[in-house]
Amino acid sequence: MGNVTTMHLICGVQIPIFMKKITVDPKAKALIFDIDGTLADTMPTHFDAFCKVLGQYNIEMTKELFDSIAGVPVGPQMVLFKEQFKPANFVPEKVAIEKEEEYFKSIEQMKPIDVVYDVFNTYHGKLPIACGTGGDRKIATKTLEVIGAIDKVDALVTCDDVVNGKPAPDTFLKCAELLGVEPQFCQVFEDGVPGIEAAIAAGMMVTDVREFL
Repeated sequence: MGNVTTMHLICGVQIPIFMKKITVDPKAKALIFDIDGTLADTMPTHFDAFCKVLGQYNIEMTKELFDSIAGVPVGPQMVLFKEQFKPANFVPEKVAIEKEEEYFKSIEQMKPIDVVYDVFNTYHGKLPIACGTGGDRKIATKTLEVIGAIDKVDALVTCDDVVNGKPAPDTFLKCAELLGVEPQFCQVFEDGVPGIEAAIAAGMMVTDVREFL
């Protein structure tokens, strides 16, 4: 996949915009996609949910803080917040549920991220495909349903399926196991630093999709 040209209407004039397309390594025998911020455009909704819920505990969710915990399961996220900010009456397990419930209210609005979803669709049926996420199974399944991907995934690994979430390699190693492909032949598509670290630790090829968005 090379570069692609799209036409954008700017001030009444059609202007060609050259966009890089994501490539799949010729050595890849399986593809693994993160969901939030990679396959589905969920991150703004996650950010809003964090702001609403954490604001009740006088914790300000900044972009820098949000980026630093992207891909980490919500339980460990809340533990980190408690350790860092020491808010009163903050029970990580309870706040994690509050945050996920707030996010779920807007889940039907989710859209796929086209540049990544195009790769997903192109290789569906050609290579085995898994999704590996730090989210729980309920939300991950619903997100894939909303964007029309649930029936195209050969395996789904969530935070409910591993002891150690990203940046540990467990999520992606479990994906490879379920697909029956050796880790070194798996290509991971990720947008979060913890997820990229997890893919590297798993010994997999990794594509940081942020440069294509």
